[in-house]
Amino acid sequence: MVQEMYKQKRSLELKWQLEYEQSGKYTLNMVEIDNAIKNVITEIKAEERKIADRENAIQASAAQVSVAT
Repeated sequence: MVQEMYKQKRSLELKWQLEYEQSGKYTLNMVEIDNAIKNVITEIKAEERKIADRENAIQASAAQVSVAT
């Protein structure tokens, strides 16, 4: 899922670059693309935070298990 979001971000960046090369200036369409990129970055950060939280929970629960001798 995160990899797909990174691909989406890269696609938007390429779209932005193409728009700039075609017009030679910053356009309203580029503003919309910038906003879409920001939204994707926010989604990526949220998803990566969820993954890190899950990994931390797993590590914390594993540390609580003790073996009786």
